[in-house]
Amino acid sequence: MKYCSGCGEEVTQKIPDDDTRHRYVCLGCETIHYQNPNIVAGTIPVHEGKVLLCKRAIEPRHGYWTLPAGFMENQETTMEAAARETWEEAEARVKLHTLYTVINVPQIDQVHMYFLATLIDGKFGVGSESLECQLFEEDEIPWDDLAFPTVKRTLKLYFEDRQHGEFSTHVSDIYREPREPEFEVIQDD
Repeated sequence: MKYCSGCGEEVTQKIPDDDTRHRYVCLGCETIHYQNPNIVAGTIPVHEGKVLLCKRAIEPRHGYWTLPAGFMENQETTMEAAARETWEEAEARVKLHTLYTVINVPQIDQVHMYFLATLIDGKFGVGSESLECQLFEEDEIPWDDLAFPTVKRTLKLYFEDRQHGEFSTHVSDIYREPREPEFEVIQDD
């Protein structure tokens, strides 16, 4: 960021008073421009035991398979975003169930959220962001051609949970490199 979206003056990076992080601060009007992570919302659409995947027609990872998902828009909920993205990528309407995975990817400032879902009437097509869409049995999943680590993790967890017949929400992190968290996170077992 070089210029203030409010007044057009130059911005600088500094730690504002009563803050702990570097922010873009306008040199003219002193507005603090906060930048926050993007939320990626999607579904695990299932029909008769098969999972619907989409082959990407766009970058990044053109030609690789993914679950239908994308960036959440302003003025929508995570569930609305997941359902919209499933329609846009696979022309599929889904019945949403529970939130299944929340995967933090801090190095790219993203949080990925996938909901368990059932294809309504088993119908789907190919949206403008997909080259093709297909239902896969577990042993047919193109594991080496999955677009993103979050998709691979979500699918592995799904098939593990399906074997036990119990689905719970999974929260995890994906780091490029191991790092020490800035604040200690204490989780309940």
